[in-house]
Amino acid sequence: MPDLTTPKLPIYLDHAATTPCDPRVVEAMLPYFTSIFGNPGSRNHRFGWEAEEGVDKARRQVAALIKSDEKEVIFTSGATESNNLAIRGAAIMYEKAPEGSGKSRGHIISCAIEHKAVLDPCKRLQKEGFEVTFLDPPKDGIVTAEMVKAALRDDTVLVTLMYANNEIGTINEIAQIGELCKSRDVIFHTDATQWVGKMPTDVYADNVDLMSFSSHKIYGPKGVGGLFVRRKRPRVRLTPLVDGGGQERGFRSGTLNVTGIVGLGKACEIAGQEMAADAIRLGKLRKKLEDSITSRLDTCQINGHREKRLPHITNISFGFVEGESLMMAIKEIACSSGSACTSASLEPSYVLKNIGVGDDLAHSSLRLSLGRWTTEQEIDYSIEKIVTAVKKLRDLSPLYDMHKEGIDLSKVEWAHH
Repeated sequence: MPDLTTPKLPIYLDHAATTPCDPRVVEAMLPYFTSIFGNPGSRNHRFGWEAEEGVDKARRQVAALIKSDEKEVIFTSGATESNNLAIRGAAIMYEKAPEGSGKSRGHIISCAIEHKAVLDPCKRLQKEGFEVTFLDPPKDGIVTAEMVKAALRDDTVLVTLMYANNEIGTINEIAQIGELCKSRDVIFHTDATQWVGKMPTDVYADNVDLMSFSSHKIYGPKGVGGLFVRRKRPRVRLTPLVDGGGQERGFRSGTLNVTGIVGLGKACEIAGQEMAADAIRLGKLRKKLEDSITSRLDTCQINGHREKRLPHITNISFGFVEGESLMMAIKEIACSSGSACTSASLEPSYVLKNIGVGDDLAHSSLRLSLGRWTTEQEIDYSIEKIVTAVKKLRDLSPLYDMHKEGIDLSKVEWAHH
């Protein structure tokens, strides 16, 4: 029997937006706020050495999680900065013709359902003389190596595709795309913000050249992230976005956020130990959530591929329900109707629209993302709350009545006054 006693409210089911900091991460960070306060760039006294030791340890912890060499880990302020540094830095470093020459500076391949932190740098490069192909994803949301192969050109300098989608959780063919790019000597970048720390990562096995990730998605602090930059076969070079003291191999100048970096390192260490068990547990909870909702409500659909997706994200569209009303009706459950970076706008999700979900359904979609401390009791409560809310809102919908009577609403001719 499901446990329907009320859990502590509100319930947090928006872990794809951000995660709470793990207490073990906070504990690791605390000394670096007060007693270990030195600048890791201060090489001539103990205060600097101690801070540098903390950074070096974190670099090893991150490298162990993604199976890279620690020298290939660059610390940034988060995945948005990492994406910008990777995409702009690689495009400009490997451009085919100089800016202002009148010729194409090079060709970039991305996808229409990437995060804005990838789409926007690509669009800026378009304005600056690069050509960008934005692949149209299929209905299941998965970008395949075949799609990339068909788009590759002799002047392609960069392919940038996310490991897994932040709204629908679908997983792209990263290893196969990496292999293809390697065979064609094209730099391959992946935004792995939703992937790293949730699923096993091996940058060498997947032939990844550049990979972005963020601390606050894996129970670490906000404002810190990383970029893997391959050093061998090929040695990837980047044009920096910020010039200054030459920190982080010259790719990212500025005094390091030691406290945040220590937190990211500890979060990666914990993820390495616990993600396998977490993935199994969250996969079961998500299955329960989806099966219960879809078995009790008609005209609702799960968006994206049913199997090839992350265990902690589900995206469900509810027919004959107005999205904003649904969010208001379940305000005890923190979730989203798009990604955190775009949920302030009332436009339906561009990710859902691009995989062929109609405007009506895209407007009435919920992204529910589970996390390390999500309980079965919270899932049981959420199921009841969502099902009840949808049924109530449909009782008020004349369109739903017509649908139940078997009227094909797509063929109804509405009178315009």
